[in-house]
Amino acid sequence: IGWFEVHPENYMGRGGPPLSYLERIRMDYPLSLHSVGTSLGSHLPLDVAHLNNLKALVERFQPGLISEHLSWSHGYEWYTHDLMPLIYTEESLKLIVEHIDQVQECLGRTILIENPSSYLQFKQSEIPEQVFYVEAAKRSGAGLLLDINNVFVSCSNHGWSVEEYIAAVPHEMVGEIHLAGHSIQDLQGTRLRVDDHGSPVCAEVWQLYQSYINANGALPTLIEWDSNIPEFTELYAEVRFAEEFMNRTSESCHEATL
Repeated sequence: IGWFEVHPENYMGRGGPPLSYLERIRMDYPLSLHSVGTSLGSHLPLDVAHLNNLKALVERFQPGLISEHLSWSHGYEWYTHDLMPLIYTEESLKLIVEHIDQVQECLGRTILIENPSSYLQFKQSEIPEQVFYVEAAKRSGAGLLLDINNVFVSCSNHGWSVEEYIAAVPHEMVGEIHLAGHSIQDLQGTRLRVDDHGSPVCAEVWQLYQSYINANGALPTLIEWDSNIPEFTELYAEVRFAEEFMNRTSESCHEATL
């Protein structure tokens, strides 16, 4: 195992076992912080206390990568505890760029922005999702976290072209790849793919991953599995599978480490 990724929101307490465990992991492995609570797409100002807590963790653990989602999660006095979709307009693009700038200035670090898994589209949206995603990073100077499972889920749900979506993402901006499993649910006769991180990576996503790294080289790759968690041996088998794909590329293996 080359490295571990955690949600920093789980470690923002002043002490206790979680921080102790994370310190022990950090002694032997590089870390990546994958935030879920910054709410970059909210129309409200960012939570300064949350940003300061995130900054303290960054300074304490010195992660190799820091990332956040292209989404929002809170309103005036409530939190959804989920990653909510954006309306893709120029107005919302300007807002999320301002928020990414604020986060990067606070942390003194460039962050990566992850593409969402989406289940609905807004009539008010004016910009294709992949264009909005890339443009947010370009305008803010952020990098991209390409979640290939999310691409497959979103494109399957909306009838988009997976190949066109991935081709729109400049590979030189991608600093990390996520892979995960998803479920297929029937909602009133409509088949919907749901990014639930509760099963092995499917064959179609592995194929997309192999094609991507064959064309662009190996990158730090994370297997996300945080529901219906199996025995460690099954998790490790997924990691080894990803490593086998990376080792088959013409790029040197050190490019896939933090």
